[in-house]
Amino acid sequence: MSRERSVTARRAAAPLVRWLGVAALALLLAPMVSSAQILTDEQRSANKVSGGDPALAPDLLLPDKDMAWWRDAKFGIFIHWGLYAIPGRGEWHMFADHVPAEEYAKLAALFRPRHYDPDQWAALAGDAGARYMVMTARHHDGFSLFDSPSSYGHFDSMHSAAGRDLIAPFVTAVRRKGLRVGLYYSPLDWRFPAYFRPKELPDNARLLKQQTWGQVEELMRNYGKIDILWWDGGWLAHQGTDADAAWFWESDRLNRMVRSYQPKIVINPRSGWQGDFDIAEGPAPITGPIRARPWEKTFSLNPAAWGFTPGDNAMSADDVIVLIVNAVVRNGNVLANMSPDPDGVIPPKQVATLRAVGAWLRQNGRAVYGTRPGPLQPVDGVYGTTQKGRSVFVHVLRWPEGGLSLPLEGRIASIRDMSGARVSWQPQPGGIRISAPAHPNQAPVTILEIRRAGS
Repeated sequence: MSRERSVTARRAAAPLVRWLGVAALALLLAPMVSSAQILTDEQRSANKVSGGDPALAPDLLLPDKDMAWWRDAKFGIFIHWGLYAIPGRGEWHMFADHVPAEEYAKLAALFRPRHYDPDQWAALAGDAGARYMVMTARHHDGFSLFDSPSSYGHFDSMHSAAGRDLIAPFVTAVRRKGLRVGLYYSPLDWRFPAYFRPKELPDNARLLKQQTWGQVEELMRNYGKIDILWWDGGWLAHQGTDADAAWFWESDRLNRMVRSYQPKIVINPRSGWQGDFDIAEGPAPITGPIRARPWEKTFSLNPAAWGFTPGDNAMSADDVIVLIVNAVVRNGNVLANMSPDPDGVIPPKQVATLRAVGAWLRQNGRAVYGTRPGPLQPVDGVYGTTQKGRSVFVHVLRWPEGGLSLPLEGRIASIRDMSGARVSWQPQPGGIRISAPAHPNQAPVTILEIRRAGS
């Protein structure tokens, strides 16, 4: 270990010493595989997800009352931004294009975002109807957008051409807009050979692990109240699942440290611990019944990548709206990603899509925000329902010939189309039948509000 690496390691370990104490830190950095182990570490991790291991830490799960705001919010904005915006080949550029770490690090000298304005980003999220924002504090390339003494080799925005912490103004801007604040963090780091071979390279693995613990503590301690911790990449060597690597990160203990700073933070499952909600990634259609556990559909508005690529392509607003509807009727949220360019500018087509989504939500938000799924199970490609109070909202994706039959029993006070169009309906055995409008499917979704009669 060179002198520079030794100094960096001591700086990275400092936050851990404060949190764990010297004795506990020694245990943390002890050899990770014992010859006396009967089960492999991977088998122990598999036991966690099967429910047989108390390390799943059910006591860390937030109670329903502390999850309510997240479940009410329904829609958030994700931001993938970092050094990878400069070459414009996506956030996996370093790994996918086999760029050596030393060569990739030179991008830091070019990272000088002249138009970075998180207030504008937050304003756009508000216009889009989002209720929370999540920012990549550090992606898999290891470059941190915050002032991080724990960063191995000072690979952070403070030591780039930007010369400043870029997360602090983001957090302030999002709060100022009245939105909830989320931070994304990837524990993996392609700069460390031990990420691919943690057992064969124990010294390097210890450095990787202590960087993760130290940086997570910095993020949880230094920026005031953080509402969401969005983990990504808990797996090792791009193999297996996050839970397969839980033995390495000690995810239950790591998230216990997170809770010590942010008791009510909502945590996703991608660190190896089960998390407060589930994740479905990518723009694939959403189908199936209502999901029992809260979950989030996340996808990029840029079809080419999560990070910036040239060309200014974007999903259509209609496609995003359909994903929102299909998520909320199944107990889910949506987190839509925008990808700023190297100067911090959001591509115009992504801006246009988000503003169109916001216009739709301003008209139909009562059927989305603060609702819960049901009372009817969704029918794929046809309809789903949400409810709040005495209102049942029917989200119609496609009108069947002859109208829409709903197995909805009980007295109905009224039915109205939220666009203002006239609605014709009648009772039938086992429910009601709603006639198709004169010009169906002119919008991506027709939303009907059914008011049940009071008792």
